Parts: sequence; structure tokens; C-alpha cells
Amino acid sequence: MTFPATAWGLQGFGPWSLVAVRSVLAALIAGGCLLALRVPLPARRHWAGLAVVAAGVVVGFPLLTTLALRTSSTAHAAVVVGLLPLTTASLSALRMGARPSRTFWAAALAGAAAVMAFTVQQSGGALTTADLYLFGALLVCAAGYTEGGRLARVMPGWQVIGWALVFCLPLTVPGAALALAHEPAHPTAHSVAGLLWVAAGSQFLGLVVWYRGMAVIGIPKASQLQLAQPLLTLVWSVLLLGEHLTPAAPLTAAAVLVCIAVTQRARG
Repeated sequence: MTFPATAWGLQGFGPWSLVAVRSVLAALIAGGCLLALRVPLPARRHWAGLAVVAAGVVVGFPLLTTLALRTSSTAHAAVVVGLLPLTTASLSALRMGARPSRTFWAAALAGAAAVMAFTVQQSGGALTTADLYLFGALLVCAAGYTEGGRLARVMPGWQVIGWALVFCLPLTVPGAALALAHEPAHPTAHSVAGLLWVAAGSQFLGLVVWYRGMAVIGIPKASQLQLAQPLLTLVWSVLLLGEHLTPAAPLTAAAVLVCIAVTQRARG
């Protein structure tokens, strides 16, 4: 629901304001949990990894996808972001030495090829500015997922994203104040609901279980489960936003679901 909720949020907030405020709200939730449970500061050797998580999933991915959604439909953005699983699996192989089987890589590449074909077909053979934002989001988010999954092996997943959010407060609090001053908010029921969802659900709670899952089954296999995100986002974009899908969108989403099944059965 992240992309549909972001589209709702943009009805009342500017893109920079939406990203900064969502990060601040999520950090307040995370900080409250860390404080209530008296969790000590992470060891200094983990700070660099947390900085990558913060740059990727707290700032980079939310900002770039929000900028893209100003001109892109949520359905299109969701299918482009279907490349994220392959990007994450590739970075985890480079960063952590993971060696999935050939069957795994074949299915992952097939899913990525379906996404690329959809992107080119939808854009008439030329990349749009929104696509460039989305491809940038893929890279920074994959880095954040890889580092977060690695850290989740040595600390609880909720603490990984919790500390990343809290460490960003010196940036996000003044950023929110500055953005709101230049992008006056016009809150509506939809925009406030969208903001609250992306703050509490997408930015914190969703990543809590995501990092835990990556720690349990491994980053490559976990990353491929996210191939289901395009199909789920398509459903919510129709139900919540009334978007009309081209035949290629659900067909592409169905193709990547087949690839998920193969990657989960392959040796990861």
C-alpha cells in the first residue's frame, strides 16, 4: 500500500514535505519503542551499516519514489520497482558472498526482464524522468536492504530500522520545517491517512518484519518475495485510487509471481 498511500499524501502535502514528515513521525514511533525498552546504542562498528540503511530506506527510496509519483501512476511505478528484488540479490551477492543457484538467477533475471519490457512498452521506448527517479530508488533501496539484512543477523530487525530512523532526526526535523515552509500543506482526510500509513506502516512496521524475514531466510530469497509487490500495488491502486490498468500491467505482475515461485524453490 506504500505507493497508493503516497499518492494520497501528495493530495495535501508537497513531495519534500511528505518525505520529511513521514520520516520524523516514524522516528518518533521508533524512538519511543527504543526508549521504553531501554535499548542501548548500537556498537560503533555497526554505525556505518546503519548509515547505509538510513540513506537507502529512510531518505533515498521514499524521496525518489515520491518525486516519481508526481508524474507516474502507482501501477507503472510498482512494476518498475519490481526490479528491486534482482538488484537486492545482486548487491547481497557482492557484499556478503551469497551464492544462489543458477535456477534462482534464471528466475530472477526472467522477472527483471518482464519488468524492463513493461517499462519500455509503457514509455513508448523512451525513459521518462519518473523512470530515472525510480531506477535511482532501486539502487539506494537495494543497498539499504542488503545492509539492513546483514545487521539483522546481529541485532533485532526492529532495532535496525529504529536506529536508522532516529539517527536521521538531525536531518529530517529541520528538513521537515524547511519543506513545510516552502510547500504549504493543505491536509485532507486522504492526505493525512496516506501520511500516517507511510510513516507508521511503510517506514517502520513494514521494515521491522522485512529485516527480520531477511535474517531468517537470507537476503536473496527474501528479496525475491518482493516480486509480489507490483501485483499487490496494482490491486490497491485500483481499489483506492480508481486507476485504470493497461492489459500489460497485470500480465507483467502475473509473470513475476511465477518467478517468485521458482526462486523460493531454488537453492538460495
